[in-house]
Amino acid sequence: MKPLPISAFSLISALGRGHVAHARALRDDVTGLRPQPFETASLDTWLGVVDGVDDERLSPHLARYDCRNNRLAALALRDDGFDAQVRRAASRHGAHRVGVLVGTSTSGILQTEIAYRERDAAGALPEWLRYRETHDTASLASFVRAALDLQGPAWVISTACSSGAKAYAAAARLIALGVIDAAVVGGCDTLCMTTLYGFHSLELLSSDVCRPWDARRNGLSLGEAASFALLQRDDDAPVAWLLGCGESSDGHHMSSPHPEGAGAVAAMRAALDDAQLQPDRVDYVNLHGTGTRNNDTAEDFAVCSVFGRTVPVGSTKGHTGHALGAAGAIEAALTLVALQQGLLPRGLHCEQPDPALHANYLLHTQRRALSVAASNSFGFGGSNACLLFGAAR
Repeated sequence: MKPLPISAFSLISALGRGHVAHARALRDDVTGLRPQPFETASLDTWLGVVDGVDDERLSPHLARYDCRNNRLAALALRDDGFDAQVRRAASRHGAHRVGVLVGTSTSGILQTEIAYRERDAAGALPEWLRYRETHDTASLASFVRAALDLQGPAWVISTACSSGAKAYAAAARLIALGVIDAAVVGGCDTLCMTTLYGFHSLELLSSDVCRPWDARRNGLSLGEAASFALLQRDDDAPVAWLLGCGESSDGHHMSSPHPEGAGAVAAMRAALDDAQLQPDRVDYVNLHGTGTRNNDTAEDFAVCSVFGRTVPVGSTKGHTGHALGAAGAIEAALTLVALQQGLLPRGLHCEQPDPALHANYLLHTQRRALSVAASNSFGFGGSNACLLFGAAR
């Protein structure tokens, strides 16, 4: 692909809001995970909860979209002046030439869960519940489009943990085809009971803080987050470049990865081919790195197969938790922060590295100039994505 300029990006997670807060947290080895409650859940686990979401109030013309997921999206759209950048792009290209391609997995399920608690004696749901504008997966794209006054193509990708990354690839294709000139991409996912108890029932939820690549790892920590980026056909002063996208679908199992990471290997190689880069050009890999035994083992095998054992790699899920449908977007944004800051963040909570894993996992945060970085996102059912980013310089 022709490298696409990234004109702006936003991010909000349990680490805080904006580029500065996240850069500081990565530099200072800060985690946003806490053993804390959420809503009515009573589980022994660590969570990455974003503060202040319930205090967000949507403007009257967006009130029909009101739910936790869209409130978090609204905060991310305002982050670091992102919405103003998009409006400038719409003025330049025309609102109908700016697309919205975003990922989510739970959307506004929490809103429906709350509504079910308020059913009347006959079992009817309360009149205030607006399923289409909140619970429905398409809600996020409709909300973002309305909030930014855009008129271009808009859709949601919901392929579990690869959703937010695949949004970048879908937008790149539309721009290459000439369908649009710019796109808002990214993802947003918030916590809900379905997610918490669902992962608990799968025995994937850790009672300890998640420890990717650690010999004692026993599961993931869930979090919520949102990130958006503005891709344009051209830009004289981009903050970074999207160099290549790789996608695959191995369909090995509903919830377990291929043991040798076959789909992950295919996605990473496809991204390198797309960018016309050799593996040794990549300076850092932001792993999917969930902290579950099978996922880390499979990804380690895949990364070593493609990049060898010397490229520095790390997982940022020890910082933010696993944000599911937003994971690909938030980790892409954290990779962009790493490129901008010349920062290789260590994988938090890895105190006893698993001797069976052979990738060059970062145990100490490093500072040095980076030119190219990769971000991996692998979802349930073998939906895999890899994004390659280049520094602006």
